[in-house]
Amino acid sequence: MSIKTLEFSLEKIAADLVNGDRRSLARALSIVEDGGDEAAWLVRRLFPYAGRAHLIGITGPPGVGKSTLVDALISQIRSDGLKVGVLAIDPSSPFSGGAILGDRIRMQGHTLDKNVFIRSMANRGHSGGTALATYDAVRMMEAAGNQVVIIETVGVGQSELAIAETADTTVLVLMPGSGDDVQAIKSGIMEIGDVFVVNKGDLPGANKTASEILASLELSNRGQAWKQPVQVTNAETNQNVNAVWLSIQEHKKYLDESNQLTERRKRRVESELTELVADIARKNLKDSLEHSSGVQSVLQKMLRQEMDPHCAAEAVMEDLFGKSRQPAVE
Repeated sequence: MSIKTLEFSLEKIAADLVNGDRRSLARALSIVEDGGDEAAWLVRRLFPYAGRAHLIGITGPPGVGKSTLVDALISQIRSDGLKVGVLAIDPSSPFSGGAILGDRIRMQGHTLDKNVFIRSMANRGHSGGTALATYDAVRMMEAAGNQVVIIETVGVGQSELAIAETADTTVLVLMPGSGDDVQAIKSGIMEIGDVFVVNKGDLPGANKTASEILASLELSNRGQAWKQPVQVTNAETNQNVNAVWLSIQEHKKYLDESNQLTERRKRRVESELTELVADIARKNLKDSLEHSSGVQSVLQKMLRQEMDPHCAAEAVMEDLFGKSRQPAVE
C-alpha cells in the first residue's frame, strides 16, 4: 500500500469516527493499540477532539466486582442521556499478546445501545494496571463523541497507582471480609481514591469496612477541600450504584470549580510524555545493544570490570543522544 493510499484510508477512518461510526472507532482503537506510524498519524489527526470527556478510573484488587460495578454505572450514566465509552484493561495473553479476560462478556446487556462502546485492551505487560496505549485510546473515544470514558484497570493491587495520573476521577473499589480493606489502608493506595466503594455490601462487615475507611480518611486528609465519600453497594443488584454516580458527578463539579481539573490534566500530560520518551529510549537502547559498536564496547568493558555500571550508563547515553549528563558528585 502506497503512502498516499494509506493516508487516504486513515483519513476515512478518522472522518467516519468523528461522525460516530462504531466500526471506524473499533479500527482506530486497534491501530493505536498496535502503535507505530499509523497510530501516530491518527493521534495527530484527531488530537483537536481530545480533552472533552470526563475520565473515570475504576480500580481495586482482583475479585471486588469492578466489572459488575462498571456495568451498573453504565446504566446510571445512560439514564442521564450521556454517551459513554469503556476501556477495560485486561492482562495480556502470553501467546497472542491480546486481552485474556474480555470484560465485555460481563457487560453484554449494553451491546444493543449505540451510545455505549466497550473495548477490552491488553496491558501488554505494562505496570500500573493500564496499557501504554490507553492515552491514545481515550482520545479515539473522545473524538467519537463519548462524553464519559470509563477506564477499568487490570486489578493488580498496589501497583495500580498509574490510574490516578490518567483519570479525572478515580474510584477505588474494595470489598468486606477479604482483608483488602485493611491492606489498602496500610499500603497507601487510599491516596489515589476520589470516591470509595465497598462493593458486595450484602456480605458481613460491609458497614464496618466503610466506617474504617472513613476514619482513615479523616485522619489522613484533614484540611483538604474534597472529602472522599464512601459508598456501600451491591453492584449485582444495582443497590446504591446511583449514589456512586452522584459522588462522581460531585467530584467533577469540585474539579471544575476549584480549577483542579487543569492541574490533573497537566500531570496526565507529564506522565504520558515521560512514558512515551522512556518507551522510545528503550527501543533505541535495544537497537543499540544489537548494532552499535560503541555500546558493544561498553558491554565488554563491564564484563572485564574495567567500567562500572553508572559510568557505562553515561557512555550509552552519550552514544544514544550525543551528550552525557554531568555527574552530580565529582
